[in-house]
Amino acid sequence: MSFSDFSKVETIKSLNDFLADKSYVDGAAATQADVTVYESFQKTYPAFARWFNHIASFTEDFASLPAGSAPVAAAAAEEEDDDEDVDLFGSDDEVDEEAEKLKQERLAAYAAKKAAKGPKPAAKSLVTLDVKPWDDETDLEELLANVKTIERDGLIWGAHQWIPVGFGIKKLQINLVVEDDKVSLDELQQTIEEDEDHVQSTDIAAMSKL
Repeated sequence: MSFSDFSKVETIKSLNDFLADKSYVDGAAATQADVTVYESFQKTYPAFARWFNHIASFTEDFASLPAGSAPVAAAAAEEEDDDEDVDLFGSDDEVDEEAEKLKQERLAAYAAKKAAKGPKPAAKSLVTLDVKPWDDETDLEELLANVKTIERDGLIWGAHQWIPVGFGIKKLQINLVVEDDKVSLDELQQTIEEDEDHVQSTDIAAMSKL
């Protein structure tokens, strides 16, 4: 089945019905068919696609987002619904009390849900650091020992290896894990480079978020 002409409302409805019991356009895994349909929709509705993807990133925080003003069309529809539900014999106080009660219930439910999840884990990075000695006469074991004596809250040293760089010189390549909010990599590199008897320079060879 082809879903390519999203200028027609029927195409959107057909795709929605088609995906009612499916996760992908074709088969049991994502394929180029999904990419084609996605890009076709995005090309026809670029602003909507951008907005939808952006708002989806806030899913876990929906309940805590601040109040906002709905678009005019939605607001008009809501106002019309309110008019239909007006209780001519009710009081404003009763409506306000009911709304406040509902608000408090929702806030309590959100707080309970957030408490159950617990605090978010600290953001961490896995870093591979190159430490270059001055020459082939540099005591590499002392260089390594001096590096590992550096301690920081949120810093964990990992495995290391010696990488030949030419002319008999080997550089130290060492892995480390850092908590992003606690450890500055720039400051850590400066501290390592203060060992001027052994260290010529340092470079970040690789870095990835955990």
